[in-house]
Amino acid sequence: MNLALHEYHVEISWTGNRGQGTSGYRSYGRDHIIRAAGLPDLPGTADPSFHGDRDRWNPEQLLLAALSQCHMLSYLHVAVRHGLLVTGYTDAATGTLRLNRDGSGEFLEATLAPCVELADESVRALADSLHAEANATCFIARSVNFPVHHLPLAPGA
Repeated sequence: MNLALHEYHVEISWTGNRGQGTSGYRSYGRDHIIRAAGLPDLPGTADPSFHGDRDRWNPEQLLLAALSQCHMLSYLHVAVRHGLLVTGYTDAATGTLRLNRDGSGEFLEATLAPCVELADESVRALADSLHAEANATCFIARSVNFPVHHLPLAPGA
């Protein structure tokens, strides 16, 4: 068994057939269910501007959430390695997607705005500097082909 390789499995089931299948661009729903063994179902759809449902997650949000979540987990790990006592962490991530004339598109960038709460504010400079190390170890950030920026915020900012 290779300890360096990890496999992940999800299932996607389209639930948007309104009885006409894909007979026309507006004839079908974009709704689907994302499943993984042992986890609650995640309702998915397209972005509302692409005829999706505002009450469901879209792939662009999920990509941004994965980046934010991975960075947080990497940051907490790096904080332990540096002896930094983190007592709270939130993030307000944004991403920019460009649509192309041929109907394709791609993310141009993502910006994470992590707010790290510390037991000792005198180590704020170290805390802010660790975002670069966390980014370098984040599996998701290392896997995307666009820049992931970090704008750390101090609590209460």
